[in-house]
Amino acid sequence: MVLTPIFDSHGDKSVMRVAAFMSGSGTNVIRLLERQMELNQEPGGSPFKLIFIFSDRADGVSMGEKIAYDAGIPYFSHDINRFYSAKGLKKTCLTREGMEARREFDSVAARLIKAFDIDVICLAGYMSYLTLHRSLNVHPGDLSILTDDGERKYIGDHAVADAIACGESSLRSSTIWIDSGVDTGPLLMVSRPLKVELPIPLQDLLKDGPAFKKVVEDYQTRLKEIGDWKILPLTLEMIARGRFFLDERNNVYLDEKPMPKGYRRE
Repeated sequence: MVLTPIFDSHGDKSVMRVAAFMSGSGTNVIRLLERQMELNQEPGGSPFKLIFIFSDRADGVSMGEKIAYDAGIPYFSHDINRFYSAKGLKKTCLTREGMEARREFDSVAARLIKAFDIDVICLAGYMSYLTLHRSLNVHPGDLSILTDDGERKYIGDHAVADAIACGESSLRSSTIWIDSGVDTGPLLMVSRPLKVELPIPLQDLLKDGPAFKKVVEDYQTRLKEIGDWKILPLTLEMIARGRFFLDERNNVYLDEKPMPKGYRRE
């Protein structure tokens, strides 16, 4: 068995170079920059550095430009909605034509990744399917929970709603190393739990669409605060320090110890 670090901290680079990809408010990117600044105050400095920010939204929609300006780093945007609209496609289209379009769209970012010598792409609220490699993502669901068929139960855009509707007593966020599937990559870390306390019995809540939607939105916001904003910077830091490894089957190891359900924050 051969274990390979996601990033070789003993290689030629002393600092891991990161590109942050975002779509909306950029709160995850802000937390990454805050953690980078905190680490720079410690002996040895931060083991990672955000080199540029990339957004797939039009300027004026994404907050990426302001965040990049405040941080003094380059910012790039390439509007995915306009791109797909010009081709008469939806960005969620997974047909052969849609996948070819996706690769064409991602080729812009790929050239930036190469030009800036990026080691890891950090998807900080970047909601689009990606064809680029070496990417870290944070997901608002506990990806260690499986169905009876052994598949991950809470994947996709409605993970929080699905978990609440299924009666889960707590919610967690997860970080994964991206592969070609949707939320199927190697599981690196799972956040501390957010206890679910509903205002009315679940069966009654599910019958009231607006009330259920409000509860879901509230828990999504709270989960970002105790989940996403904590484990995304920590996972990136641990990758940069060379602590996460993968074997030939993409099983996860932390400090060369197997972590079949990811590193859990309790």
